[in-house]
Amino acid sequence: MTGYKTVTAMVNAMLEELNITVPVALHLDHGSYEGCYKCIEAGFSSIMFDGSHYPIEENVEKTKELVKVCAEKGMSLEAEVGSIGGEEDGVVGAGECADPDECKQIADLGVDMLAAGIGNIHGQYPENWAGLSFETLAAVKEKVGDMPLVLHGGTGISDDQIKKAIGLGVAKINVNTECQLTFAAATREYIEAGKDLKGKGYDPRKLLLPGTEAIKGTVREKMELFGSVGKA
Repeated sequence: MTGYKTVTAMVNAMLEELNITVPVALHLDHGSYEGCYKCIEAGFSSIMFDGSHYPIEENVEKTKELVKVCAEKGMSLEAEVGSIGGEEDGVVGAGECADPDECKQIADLGVDMLAAGIGNIHGQYPENWAGLSFETLAAVKEKVGDMPLVLHGGTGISDDQIKKAIGLGVAKINVNTECQLTFAAATREYIEAGKDLKGKGYDPRKLLLPGTEAIKGTVREKMELFGSVGKA
C-alpha cells in the first residue's frame, strides 16, 4: 500500500471511529518545497508552501508547479507572500508587510488560500508590537479579490483587530501558540496540585487530559470569535 493510501485509510478510520461529522483536513503548515512533495506523496489533504523566503520569481515558479500537482490530487494549496515574523520551526522572521502586487502574482496562479504578511508574527507578541497593518491588508484584498486570506500568528492579537481583519477578507486564522500556552498552564496546574502523585495520576491519559480539555475550550472560544460555529 502506498503512503498516500495509508494516510487516507488512517484518516477515514479516525473519522469513523470517533464519529466525526464535520470535514477534517490533514494540513501541512509552512512546508518547504521538498516537504510539500513528501506530504503530497503521503496523502495529506491540504498543504501550505512557504516560498516567502525566495525571490518572488522563484516563489511564483515553485508555487505554479505545486498548483498543478495539488489540482491533480484534489488537494488544497495555501501559499505565502511576505515573511511572517517570529519563530516557526526554527525559522525566524521579522514580520514583513507583503507587496500587494506580488500577492496578486501568487493568487493568480490558482492557489486556494493566500497568507500575506501584514506585520503579524508567530509566537507571543512583544509589548512594543505596532499591530496589524490594515492598510496593507486592504491593499492586498483589492488586488486578489475573492481569494481567502490567511492570518498566521493569531495569538495575542486583540479581538477588535481580529474582527477587523475578518471584515477585510481574512478567512483562516492560526492560533497554535495560544493552544500550546493553554495546554501548558492546565498541565502545570495539575502537577503543582500533586494530582500526578495520587493513584495513577501519572498515567499519560490522566496527566495530559487537563491540557487537552483546555485546548478544546480555547478552540471553542476562537470559533465563536471568528464566527465559524456551524459553518463546517
